[in-house]
Amino acid sequence: MQPNKTTAWKSIRNVFDQIHLYAGLISGLVVIAVCLSGTIYVYNTEIREFMDSELYFVEESGTRLSADELKSEVEKSSESKVVGLMWNEDTDRSVQFTLKKEGEEGRGSTFYVNPYTAEILGNSSDKTATTEFMGYMFSLHRWLLLDRIEEPILESMGNRDLGRFINGVATLLFLLGVITGIVIWVPNKVKSWKQGLKVKWSGNWKRVNHDLHNTLAFYSLIALFIMAATGPFWSYTWYREGWQKTWDIYQEPAPRGENAEKPKSEPTAEVIEAAESIPAVLSLEDIFAKTNAELPYEGNIRVSLPSNPSDPISVSKYKTGFFARSGSDQLKLSAADLSIMEANLFSDLPWRQQVGRSVKSLHVGDIFGQFSKFLWFVACLIATSLPITGTLIWWNKRKKKPSKKKPAQSRVAEMA
Repeated sequence: MQPNKTTAWKSIRNVFDQIHLYAGLISGLVVIAVCLSGTIYVYNTEIREFMDSELYFVEESGTRLSADELKSEVEKSSESKVVGLMWNEDTDRSVQFTLKKEGEEGRGSTFYVNPYTAEILGNSSDKTATTEFMGYMFSLHRWLLLDRIEEPILESMGNRDLGRFINGVATLLFLLGVITGIVIWVPNKVKSWKQGLKVKWSGNWKRVNHDLHNTLAFYSLIALFIMAATGPFWSYTWYREGWQKTWDIYQEPAPRGENAEKPKSEPTAEVIEAAESIPAVLSLEDIFAKTNAELPYEGNIRVSLPSNPSDPISVSKYKTGFFARSGSDQLKLSAADLSIMEANLFSDLPWRQQVGRSVKSLHVGDIFGQFSKFLWFVACLIATSLPITGTLIWWNKRKKKPSKKKPAQSRVAEMA
C-alpha cells in the first residue's frame, strides 16, 4: 500500500507542479510590475508626507486656532466654500480643508492650512514630483499604465478597462500559484521539513535561489494570499459582488433611472421647518465636541458638510498609532441641533462585516497600522522576486540533460 500511496502523491504533486509552473510563467511579468509598484505604494502616505513635508507638517507656536476661525479665513482667501475637513489630533500637523467653488462639480480641492497662522500651505491642484511619481505607481499597479495611453488599444473596451482586466487575470493566476505552491512545498518526509524552512547559504547559487523561492514564499504565505485574494475586488464586478455577498455586506444597486422616473415632490412642512431652524453657519467646534462625546478616544476626525441644509452632517473618526486597527466609526448628525441621527460603530459590526468592509486595508496592509504595513511591505517585496526566482528554477531544470548510460554490451566491448 505504501508504494501505491507514494505514487499517487507524486502524481498529484506533478499536476500541482505543472499548474504552479504555467500560472507563474504566464503571469510573471505582470506580477513583477504590479507587486513592485505595490511595494512602493504600501507607504504612499508616508512617502508623500516625507517628500512634501511642508504641506503636512507645521512648526508648533502657541495654541491652534479654532476650526471655525480657520474655515472662515480659508473661505475668504480661496473664494470657495468649505465642504469638508480632516482634523488631525497631532498638533504639528496641518489641517486639510476640502473646498469647492460655486457650481463646481466633483470632489473639490484639498487645501493644507497651518492651524496656528491660517496660512494656506498649498492645495491638491498643485502637482509636485512626488504626486506625479506616486500617480504613476498607482496607475502601474491598477491599470499597468494603459490609462496613460491616449489612443484606444482595443475597440471593445477602454485602455483602463483593459489594464484592469489583464491585472485581474494575472492576480488570479498568482493566487492559484500561492495555493499550488503550498502543496508543492509540503515535503514527503517529516525529517525534510527543516529544509523547507531555511536557506542553505553554503550551497551553489542554484540551491540558494531554490531555497529563497521556497522559504521566503512560505514565510510570507498569509500576506501573499490575502493580497492576491483581495486584488481582483477592483478588477471584476462579479468578484466584488461575490466578496460582498460572502462577507454579508452586499446591497442591491438601485435600478438605473429610478430617481429620474420619480416625480419630484414638494418639500413637506416638517422639512421646511427643519431647514429654517438650521443656523446660517455650522460650528465645527460644536461638531467636534459632539463627536468626541459620543466617541471618547483620541483619533483623527473627518467631517463632510452637506450641500443641502436639510441633509445630515457626516462625521468619521478613526484611531492612529503603530498598532491601530483600521476601520472608522461613523456618525450622521442633524444640521439643526447636532443630534445623532445614525451611529455606525465599526466594533459593533459582526466579524464577517468587519472583514468585508476592511477589503482595502487588507489589501494595502494597514489593517493593524504600521505594524501590518511593514509586514505587507516585506511580503510584497518577496512577491516581486518570486516570478524571477521561480523562472530561474524552471530554466535550470530545463537545462539539465539526463545522463545517458552506455549499454552493458558496449562497455564489455570497450573493456576488451
